[in-house]
Amino acid sequence: MSNPQQRQSWMATLAKSSLKALEDRIADLQPLPPYDFLRPPEIGLTMVRGRAGGTGEIFNLGEMTVTRCAVQLGDPAAIVGFGYVAGRSRRHAELAALCDALLQHPQWRDRIQQSVIEPLQGELRQQHAARARQTAATQVNFYTLVRGESE
Repeated sequence: MSNPQQRQSWMATLAKSSLKALEDRIADLQPLPPYDFLRPPEIGLTMVRGRAGGTGEIFNLGEMTVTRCAVQLGDPAAIVGFGYVAGRSRRHAELAALCDALLQHPQWRDRIQQSVIEPLQGELRQQHAARARQTAATQVNFYTLVRGESE
């Protein structure tokens, strides 16, 4: 069984990855086990909250669109998977929920971890590193020159 931190990690990976990358990884795993929708993909809004200075008063930043889905594997284990993704992609939420369920299934866990989660995490790390390099390239360093005058 997975611990809550592992599940949070893979759910974040599934949510942050692109739909195309997720579809490409899952395509290699066919045939997938049958599953039923407990909650078909549905689009809604959620309130995004923030804190002044990261530690101060909480304030409502605004709303963002999210899509959620819940599936149950069709085998006797009756494992439930959830998917929450930013935006309006029903397919992305469905695939994220399916992967969450499969990652809880003992026969699928290692296969999904190696074929889907680890490659997607690698892609996300590369994207983050590229953004960091791009940001660093445009960084402006301000400094003050001390004049040689004395009082």
